[in-house]
Amino acid sequence: MKQKTKLIGAALATALTLTTVSTTAMADTAAHRHPFTSEQDQLNALYRQAKAEGGKVTVYMGGDMPGQWDALAATFQQRFPDMKLNLVTDLSKYHDARIDNQLATGHLVADAAILQTTQDFDRWKKQGDLLKYKPVGWDKVFPNAKDKDGYYTGVFYGAFSYIVNTRQLPAKPGNFKGTDLLKPAYKNKLILTYPNDDDAVLFGYKQIIDEYGWDYLAKLVEQNPKLIRGVPGSAAGVASGDYLASIAVGGDARPNGTQVFSDSERFNSWVQRGAIFKNAPHKAGAKLFLSWLNSESTQEHAIATWTWSVRKDVAPPAGLEPLASYKNTNPKAFARFMADRDAVERFRSQVELYVGQVKGADPGDPQGTLGRYPGAF
Repeated sequence: MKQKTKLIGAALATALTLTTVSTTAMADTAAHRHPFTSEQDQLNALYRQAKAEGGKVTVYMGGDMPGQWDALAATFQQRFPDMKLNLVTDLSKYHDARIDNQLATGHLVADAAILQTTQDFDRWKKQGDLLKYKPVGWDKVFPNAKDKDGYYTGVFYGAFSYIVNTRQLPAKPGNFKGTDLLKPAYKNKLILTYPNDDDAVLFGYKQIIDEYGWDYLAKLVEQNPKLIRGVPGSAAGVASGDYLASIAVGGDARPNGTQVFSDSERFNSWVQRGAIFKNAPHKAGAKLFLSWLNSESTQEHAIATWTWSVRKDVAPPAGLEPLASYKNTNPKAFARFMADRDAVERFRSQVELYVGQVKGADPGDPQGTLGRYPGAF
């Protein structure tokens, strides 16, 4: 594997915040550079339908920092100025609980959900809660990133691995491995996201423990790491220079850190799934949002600037190879892990014996203000 694929801090740097995206440029691209493409014509037709419906849409999107997807929302609203979008960010495990409660009480606020909790989409499909809808560009989406029946479609591939201070990396970054973190240099210098708080992080730990055994986790804890809630905080800790590394996370670690994939270890990649609810109050608005997000223009200029697009016709970010070329990851593996909830909870409980119970406020809603019905019009 080429060395350029190892250091992806620059490529995945905007991963969790999208703060460097120029929303004006993206909107101009969508509205003016490709004004007559068939996809843009389809979006314009959906826009008219959404306006006729009332011009509103509420989307629950998984994330662990307030405002994480604000740039994305701003770009959508620049492209479709007559739409009112409530894009609500919180941990996926809290959003799915809200949605389940809204469905149970007959007070559905979320029109669509884009979450990390892959098992929810399979369950909601089985329960008949999802609207069958193939967004614009669906035929261009990789088979492993969509439901073959059209009940949910991925919007991007996520990937978690090590984030490391660049000065600590070997000459060939791919030679870095988890056992390096047990060296004396990392004592009191690790910042870790609670693996028992985030299932994508948890699966990353499972891959490491499968490789090195539980003794590895015991020795890692002996390094006296700082444990926090949320992935962005771990990336920020390395970025600041206060800490030297983190495990099974992603995000912007510049100027001092970068994300690195080990040649000798597996890393977690997954499909962030999106779907519309059958009883959504604003179905046309939801169709517009998901189709816009899956369109070639948006995937190219808002997604593939920091991670892998789910579309076959959109190239990966500079410095990355196509995801399928990485033989030490498989996006389907995370979905299989998530599907066996009993096994997930058994593993989580064992990990908690080492790292302790999760402490701290919800990083996606630190003030606790979202409640049961965020984003309601």
